[in-house]
Amino acid sequence: MRLLVVALLGLSMLTAARADAISTDRPDVVESSDVVGRGRVQIETGFQSERDVDGGFRTRTRTTPTLLRIGIQDALELRLETDGLTLSRSDGAAPAAGSSQRGWSDVALGVKWHVQDGDEGNGVPGMAWLLHLDADTGSSAFRGQGIRPSLRFVGEWELAHEMSVGVMPGLVLDRNAEGRRFVAGILAVTLGKGWTPAWRSFVELAAQQIASKRNGGSVVTFDAGATYLVNDALQLDVSLSRGLTREAPDFAWGVGASFRF
Repeated sequence: MRLLVVALLGLSMLTAARADAISTDRPDVVESSDVVGRGRVQIETGFQSERDVDGGFRTRTRTTPTLLRIGIQDALELRLETDGLTLSRSDGAAPAAGSSQRGWSDVALGVKWHVQDGDEGNGVPGMAWLLHLDADTGSSAFRGQGIRPSLRFVGEWELAHEMSVGVMPGLVLDRNAEGRRFVAGILAVTLGKGWTPAWRSFVELAAQQIASKRNGGSVVTFDAGATYLVNDALQLDVSLSRGLTREAPDFAWGVGASFRF
């Protein structure tokens, strides 16, 4: 009897810990509706490599995407996000046509507001709003133009059999190559599946930019990946991406890790 009580207590502690396991915004495009919680700090970082062939040039771009999340209230967090150190190499048909660039990407300051918890039994989604301001703080080769605000909404549904669906529409105010303001759309949908308490995978269709050709065109990708929960405060991930439009990179892959303090 005593052993049974100890086992039940241990199981309840494990269940409680898993319920409070780290929730990350990477590696998929659709953000989580969760925030880190008051007084907590979370770092999500990794390495990403992109390959693209266009107009006879082959370009490889490597970045170190990093997101810092700081919980200031139970439903509100501050966010600092960047693609970090960026290396880009472009090669043409002629050896002399190659060029390379190295520098830092722009930094975005934002907030996430968790407005509703999800309820699987009643089909109620978890919901959040994200407001980001991308600033022209990067190196000249990778710097955008001015302040570019974006607003995104996230809805997440927990389904039966450890399945989940996430949807993220949004808008971003940007500038084109001529310096003119334009509004681009964002729309991404992800389908997740938990295989074990530690392993989870996803597939995703992501329109990271919906715009006219004049304003850079539409960047649409098909993404897939997996996450591994090492413990309640550490998660590892891997992802693959295939471009579906000319403006999107032909292929990308990435690995990452997320830590909560």
